[in-house]
Amino acid sequence: MVYDFDTKIDRTSRNSAKWTLMKQITGMEDLIPLWVADMDFAVVPEVVEALKERASHPIFGYTAFTEGYYTGLINWMDKRHGWKGVEKDWILWSPGVVAGFSIAIQAYSQPGDKILIQPPVYYPFMNQIRGTGRQIVENPLIDKGGHYEMDFEDLEKKIDDRTKMIILCSPHNPIGRVWKKEELKKLAKICEEKDILIISDEIHNDLILGDIPHTCTATVSEDAIQRTVTLVAPSKTFNLAGLTNADAIIPNPKLRAGFAAQVSKGSGHSNIFGSLAQDVAYNHGEPWLEECLAYLRGNLKFFNEFFAEKLPQFKVYPLEGTYLTWVEFSALGMNDEELMDFMLKKAKLWLDEGTLFGRGGSMFMRFNLACPRALLKQALENLEKAVNEL
Repeated sequence: MVYDFDTKIDRTSRNSAKWTLMKQITGMEDLIPLWVADMDFAVVPEVVEALKERASHPIFGYTAFTEGYYTGLINWMDKRHGWKGVEKDWILWSPGVVAGFSIAIQAYSQPGDKILIQPPVYYPFMNQIRGTGRQIVENPLIDKGGHYEMDFEDLEKKIDDRTKMIILCSPHNPIGRVWKKEELKKLAKICEEKDILIISDEIHNDLILGDIPHTCTATVSEDAIQRTVTLVAPSKTFNLAGLTNADAIIPNPKLRAGFAAQVSKGSGHSNIFGSLAQDVAYNHGEPWLEECLAYLRGNLKFFNEFFAEKLPQFKVYPLEGTYLTWVEFSALGMNDEELMDFMLKKAKLWLDEGTLFGRGGSMFMRFNLACPRALLKQALENLEKAVNEL
């Protein structure tokens, strides 16, 4: 391998949410943090060099996007995801994907309107809907013995005149599903018939660990491309979350104008370093990503084999996309509060508890696999030891 994913990089003194704030948030400082979704890997070297070169210039005023910012993303969506014909004008900047669906909520609905989500799901969906005065409507995923599916019958029943959109998580965080094209077609058809928008959070689109390819929701039908706002970012793919840069791809000119108008109301200006990092990452980062994916698949294999051999009483759900595994711990016979306490105080693991993700998350924990394998091994050995001492 050309790139090093094994070396542990000390982040404790670098204002890392995962490492620096450990004691402040948990009251402990001897934990292994596998919660928040960033990687403990060094980023693409070309990105680092480009940022150093830009930082050497002494003026950091308002900046314009490079042409490579757009062409890099356009070519990336074509090559990696088969979305041909994305146009420069379709791409609008957002300070992040979470900010992106908050902007979309405010641009396309009014306080009191209803917005669909599919729990258990990334918890900022719920926070942003509530925070903007809209109503959450839940269309829970169906757990069929360890494999989640959408409940299309329930979805149709939940939509009424006040329902304006669905926020789709694709690939789905935290359950790790990569939705098949036929599933997305069925979803898009219901949205067409009921005339609701699709806000498709595709931030994990490049992190495919299984055999199912990612399908961009907007590409599944002629209607879908006109009613879908696709949110993407280099942040998860290339470990650039601290640079706050994302994009909304919006082919429909009316929806695009609405999004742009909402951005202009106060979402700020692009970050010089974030936009440059996107340009360089999409144009030069593919070799790094390919090696990163191979390493993540190795971590997943190690994780699955460890549980199968040493902790078989717990159910590890299949991970098709993202680097976040979803594990069920009901065999411990604890409630959710006791489970979190056990993980922190006994196993010395700082994880995201399943209840954060809403309905269906009870007794689950989410593990971040994007770390050096030695650290992952230590974390699992901690867990094994704690379980054996019960």
